[in-house]
Amino acid sequence: MSNVVYYAIPAFFLLIVLEVFVTTRRKLLGYETKDTFASLSMGVGNVVIQLGWKGIVFGVYSGLYQHRIFDLGQSAWDWILLFFSEDLCYYWFHRLHHEVRFFWAGHVNHHSSQRFNLSTALRQPWTTPITGLVFWLPLPLLGFHPVMILTASAISLLYQFWIHTEAIDRLGPLEWFLNTPSHHRVHHGANVQYLDRNYAGILIIWDRLFGSFEAEGEPVRYGITKNIETYNPFRIAFHEWVAMLRDAVGAKSPKTRLSYLLEPPGWSPDGSTLTAPQMQRALRGEVPITLSGSRRSVSGV
Repeated sequence: MSNVVYYAIPAFFLLIVLEVFVTTRRKLLGYETKDTFASLSMGVGNVVIQLGWKGIVFGVYSGLYQHRIFDLGQSAWDWILLFFSEDLCYYWFHRLHHEVRFFWAGHVNHHSSQRFNLSTALRQPWTTPITGLVFWLPLPLLGFHPVMILTASAISLLYQFWIHTEAIDRLGPLEWFLNTPSHHRVHHGANVQYLDRNYAGILIIWDRLFGSFEAEGEPVRYGITKNIETYNPFRIAFHEWVAMLRDAVGAKSPKTRLSYLLEPPGWSPDGSTLTAPQMQRALRGEVPITLSGSRRSVSGV
């Protein structure tokens, strides 16, 4: 079941040690001690939360499974269908956790490191296990058994560990249909053209299909557009929740208050801060926006 992720933890640490050696030898960006321990602290917190939350998830899946539309089994074809279905659910979970500020408040901490290595993969959110549940609810209703769903999700999570690295370059034809280190480096980039791109879990085909794909070109600068400069795991986990609620509480109208929750990160009622699409349009010269002090500024990213 999903416990396979816990069994893989020793392998995670062995691969991190190997990557430290490789990145040091090849003079890549590599590791920084405080940053690594912050990522590991986030990972430990996520594991603790998941230990309790998985029971709730299994209960919800089981309840919905009782009202399933189809009676699917556990044949090879059922697992293949689940593989594509779960990966599509992950894509929309991931995309909306970037494009809606309420969801981004939980997911942003995974992007807060200015390093990109295997320890960054373990910088897991503390609140997205809760906010993300809804995105997988169609699967038990379609007839996939809850144990199968949790297993498929665990496989996806395991796959995504190894793509958090600079030590692996392009992978030839695999780049066309799999999520690779190159594609995921783009996803973690704070460069304007890389913002909110490559949401894939295992298959990059969804990004190509839904228009969110971006190939790796110029060197990637990791982090978020306004880095938080802290290694405190509690600040990493909750800083955007605090900022979002502060903006919403200080809003002058219910509509503006709701917009601070549901519009993309960087949205503001007066345009004083920019969303990723606004910055990308400005970068392409489609709109004359030049803000230097905004949360997401074109000239300051």
